[in-house]
Amino acid sequence: MLVKALRVGLGQMIVLGDALTRPRPQQRSAQGQATVNDEAARLSLYQFHACPFCVKTRRAIHKLNAPIALRDAKGDPEAREQLLAGGGRVKVPCLRIDAADGTRWMYESNDIIAYLEQRFANVA
Repeated sequence: MLVKALRVGLGQMIVLGDALTRPRPQQRSAQGQATVNDEAARLSLYQFHACPFCVKTRRAIHKLNAPIALRDAKGDPEAREQLLAGGGRVKVPCLRIDAADGTRWMYESNDIIAYLEQRFANVA
């Protein structure tokens, strides 16, 4: 009981710290932002709200100004089942990438951030 209370309290402190120190979003031309919006529509991030690795990934998404859909794998049973069925395990963060050749599931915050930076950081 005490451990759960500490974990919840610490998670809320992480979320508050993120809200207070969130980086500014990348500025692009209207055409560049439209391109990012179109590409981001094929991505979904499965996450837990207070998970520190998910917060890290959401901060990168915010900084890249990429409107990626967020799926709550903890509070939404349907999102949790999609993650388990598609990705093979309930582990967050997980980026779902829908492409012409199929769907990929990418775990690990550092891998997700590197992928997103490679895909969106240089769009002007």
